[in-house]
Amino acid sequence: MQKLHTPSVAHALAAAVLLAASGFSMAQTDAAAKPAAKPAAKPAAKKQPVVNPSSRTNLKSAAKNVAAGIEAAEAALTPAELAIAERVHVGKLPCELGAAVDLTADPKAPGYFNVSGKNFKYRMFPVATTTGAIRLEDQKAGAVWLQLANKSMLMNQKLGVRLADECMSPAQMAVAEAIKLNPPASVLDAPKPTVAAPVNSDALSATGQAAPAAK
Repeated sequence: MQKLHTPSVAHALAAAVLLAASGFSMAQTDAAAKPAAKPAAKPAAKKQPVVNPSSRTNLKSAAKNVAAGIEAAEAALTPAELAIAERVHVGKLPCELGAAVDLTADPKAPGYFNVSGKNFKYRMFPVATTTGAIRLEDQKAGAVWLQLANKSMLMNQKLGVRLADECMSPAQMAVAEAIKLNPPASVLDAPKPTVAAPVNSDALSATGQAAPAAK
């Protein structure tokens, strides 16, 4: 009876090594066959708007036309308002409490004034009054400049405050000094009583009426 021959351990190990090598080779082949992943596409750059040089020129021209229209509208003051503007005291006027108001006429817009100081700046034009006082207004801001013979003051009617008081030009200072030396009579002063002429009781006319007093 013949004996069955079984494979040796060495043959089994050799077969296992060959099988593993074959599997590793196939894995490398599959990895090489797969295409590499494509990188994510970059977002398209936004196109910057192209500014037409002619459009910029048109905008500048339009702005100049608007400014010219504003100046033309400001220049349309009446002869009476322009006459008031000629009497306005300009320059840096000192006021009470160390304040000051700088008032300058606009040479490009006759009758208009720039009034500035600490924390304020206004553009004003003359307004006629019934009292004869010189009045400048910035109607948009609600500011009023009131010029009297001996002083000026700046008020903001919208805020209900007085921004500057006792402001004086050299001419107003002279008037203020004259008033101090010769103060005008107050309307509250009592009128002086009139003294009647004495009657001459010794000289009576035949009619019984008193004769006029001797001069």
